[in-house]
Amino acid sequence: MRAIGDFCTFEKAVEHLADRWSLLIVREVALHGTRGFNALATGLPGVSRSVLARRLRKLESLGVLARASDSGQPVAPYRLTRAGAELVPVLQALNEWAERWEPDDPARAAIYEPEVIVYWLAQRIDPEACPDPPAVIVLDLAGHGTQPAWIVVEHGAQPSMCEDDPVMQPERYVFVDGEAAALYPISRGLTSWSSAIAIRHVRLSGTPKLVEALPAWFRPVNDVESLAATPH
Repeated sequence: MRAIGDFCTFEKAVEHLADRWSLLIVREVALHGTRGFNALATGLPGVSRSVLARRLRKLESLGVLARASDSGQPVAPYRLTRAGAELVPVLQALNEWAERWEPDDPARAAIYEPEVIVYWLAQRIDPEACPDPPAVIVLDLAGHGTQPAWIVVEHGAQPSMCEDDPVMQPERYVFVDGEAAALYPISRGLTSWSSAIAIRHVRLSGTPKLVEALPAWFRPVNDVESLAATPH
């Protein structure tokens, strides 16, 4: 077996990157290109803004992230540097390892915060399959005692997760009601909407056309987006 560097070098990498959020931040930027602070906060459910700010400063100091000063935005978003881009194969290898040795288990749904399942559902939405004009998916994870979550979907645009009702015309809403254990496998691409609806683990209501169309807004089962998005 080929040696994995010397102890000090490996220890340094673990010390800098083996916290809960650093590699997830790198993954977000690798998947989506340049990302502003608010977009990263939305894309990483569970991270506090103070922790995110500290991790971003650390990743900048390590030379993994830099500001995209040519973005034309008032506050420059973050991009991967060359060092950050070279971490992407490492993340791919970790993902492949997890898929082989740590498969998803619907029984684990109870350990996840509702925001995480909502985030995973949003990640499975295919913008090109979404409606025009936009619609709102209202998610009610029964049994969690939390307020609903709203996802705005629109043709050609990335879905937007909202903490409050985005207030659209009533006919543009479709409501999803189900236990976390039922929505978890959908969010991870382990089962389809049609299967969950057929056995009544998930219920849809609202405008009939939107109810009928909602399953098609999501990528097919096991259609996983590649991590190797070209960094900008």
